Amino acid sequence: MVSAQSRFWILIALVFISGFSQGMILPLLSIILEQNGVPSSVNGLHATGLYIGILIASPFMEKPMRQLGFKPVIMIGGILVFISLALFPFWHALWFWFILRVMIGIGDNMLHFGTQTWITTTSPKETRGKNISFYGLSFGLGFTIGPLMTRLLEIHQALPFLISAALSMLIWSFMFFVRNKWPDDEEIHSAGGSSSLRRFIQTGKLAWIALLPAFGYGFLEATLHGIFPVYGLRIGHDVNILSLIIPFFAGASIITQIPLGMLSDRLGRRNILLAVLSGGIICFLFAASFETSAAALFISFAASGMLVGSLYSLSIAYMTDLLPPSLLPAGNLMTGISFSLGSLSGPYLGGLFIEYFPSISFFYVIIFMLALMLIAISFKKDTGRLQS
Repeated sequence: MVSAQSRFWILIALVFISGFSQGMILPLLSIILEQNGVPSSVNGLHATGLYIGILIASPFMEKPMRQLGFKPVIMIGGILVFISLALFPFWHALWFWFILRVMIGIGDNMLHFGTQTWITTTSPKETRGKNISFYGLSFGLGFTIGPLMTRLLEIHQALPFLISAALSMLIWSFMFFVRNKWPDDEEIHSAGGSSSLRRFIQTGKLAWIALLPAFGYGFLEATLHGIFPVYGLRIGHDVNILSLIIPFFAGASIITQIPLGMLSDRLGRRNILLAVLSGGIICFLFAASFETSAAALFISFAASGMLVGSLYSLSIAYMTDLLPPSLLPAGNLMTGISFSLGSLSGPYLGGLFIEYFPSISFFYVIIFMLALMLIAISFKKDTGRLQS
């Protein structure tokens, strides 16, 4: 069996696969469906399958993890992802592809939940932010590289699915060399007994403030990928330019994930969150003021990515600070649910905004959301316990 350090890097590699599969599936299927003449409304609705899968799986994973341990949850999640990816080329039917999207969402959520909880429960306080920032870095890197697989469509439509399935299976296979571990059930009675509902309620009371950045990141990521291209075309930008601007957000976040995580270890999660949210608001105000300039959008997307692109990993680290070990599985689940709710609500609210307020910049939706988070975190004091 591998060492604890090797186990950490295997878990980080699995997070990369999760980001890679999500980053590939969203644009790849959108392009294929568009080329097949599927209406844009149906195309957009079809894309929600991934997040529906994440939400479906979330309430049912904590108990199996407590009974079976981290490894079986991660292994099952990985199997769902690479088998679903491999099945796409075999049957071109909208309903079948939707089911596969849902299955990938369920598998990705199991991968996320297992790796995220394992990393948070085994990271010491003094390096927690740095370790979790590697988690965010790996997911962001995968999400940035994933869309490049769309270029393989020019060779053969099945190629990106089969290559990604093979890569996923290869990295997943390293889990055979990892020894299983169970969540820490110490203090389980003080955390609300064996009832999952009680643990969720207790987690919400202690760490609701730490769930907001995860919601905000889901809102940002899905809105910038799903609605900004529509808005960008309406204000006169070229499709090729937009396809280059959008990856700058996720790509730039890779640069600052680890530095921000290390800073949060030293200066506190709340202080770093307040700083990056304030900077993000300034970046999107700049974008709103100069939105017709492609250069200005490149700059604002890169700068905002370097700041608020780390909201998800900071959210996990903040949540881990505020909860006792026995509530971390529930906390990690609720972080994933919060992210999914942001991912589902962002494109819908963004779409409504550009439909009913066409003369107002789309970026004000994002500014408003970031401002609400900034106000909430500003007025909330840290009342949770720090783990050692």
